[in-house]
Amino acid sequence: MKILKKLIFCLVFVSFVTSCEKDDFCEFSSPTPNLVLRFYDKDVNTDLKIAQRLSVIAQSKTDSLYTNISVDSIAIPLNTNATETIYTFKRNEVTGNLADNETATLTIKYTPEERFLSRSCGFRFIFNTITFEKTGWIDSLSITTLETINSQENAHVNIFH
Repeated sequence: MKILKKLIFCLVFVSFVTSCEKDDFCEFSSPTPNLVLRFYDKDVNTDLKIAQRLSVIAQSKTDSLYTNISVDSIAIPLNTNATETIYTFKRNEVTGNLADNETATLTIKYTPEERFLSRSCGFRFIFNTITFEKTGWIDSLSITTLETINSQENAHVNIFH
């Protein structure tokens, strides 16, 4: 009887161990890429220019994506449930007082495409046929159309101000 119990225990244990699947890890830290923007001097197109006291907020949102930072590049997400994302950029190159704020908008229109990566990563989106429109203190953009955004390793658009 003892041998039968040990045999049953061993069979249950072996079947339990062999039925486990290999762990599946996602190799992407952020599968859906953000739009990467770099800020350049409008007078010397090759010189990076820090946007002073920059705040970035998406249209119809109450929280800022970035608040009062000074940077030469940012990465902003695009809405995967829409075909357009509008961001308001506020900067203050002068004093930091609210009265000296300058605003600009960047409108991004695109076609989102959902792709399955794996069970651990799930789905990701890439963005196709992207167009950009700007207003306010943004003097110009390096491009106004982009074929696709499928990674965020390099800047997609240069903003000249």
